[in-house]
Amino acid sequence: MKKQLLILLILTTVSFYSWAQSFPCCTPEYRQFDFWLGLWEVYDTNDQIIGRNHIKLMQDSCVLQENWQAAKSPYSGTSYNYYNKITGNWEQLWIDNQGQHLNLTGGLSSESMVLQGARREGRKGNEYINRITWTPQSYKIVQQHWEISYDDGDTWKTIFDGEYRKVQ
Repeated sequence: MKKQLLILLILTTVSFYSWAQSFPCCTPEYRQFDFWLGLWEVYDTNDQIIGRNHIKLMQDSCVLQENWQAAKSPYSGTSYNYYNKITGNWEQLWIDNQGQHLNLTGGLSSESMVLQGARREGRKGNEYINRITWTPQSYKIVQQHWEISYDDGDTWKTIFDGEYRKVQ
């Protein structure tokens, strides 16, 4: 009986190890941004729809892919969001159809995902930092708050405050 239990324990351990190797992004850190998954309509602070956003898992659940489409213009963009196990941070790369890009890094703070960019130069030569915070309000609502700082984070100015409402 002891020999059978030992064999069962060994087989279970080997089986779990094999399963974990097959799905390397199954740890809780990789699931911290899952509250953003789904098909969303996005509204501004005047309760006007400004676009749709589809966030889905890809690459064996290692990457969240965002697909944005503005409601009243041809503007669109895609971001790739992933947990970097080497740095312990979440990273986002945003690329849009205007040739713009944004690199952000950060992580979970309380229940919000907070990602911030490095200092970059604006069109007028002034430097600024981007910070975007996603906060789940419920299962069907996520607030996205985008801020910029011109003084290395001492003060922040809101440039976007939107409410994601889940469609499905």
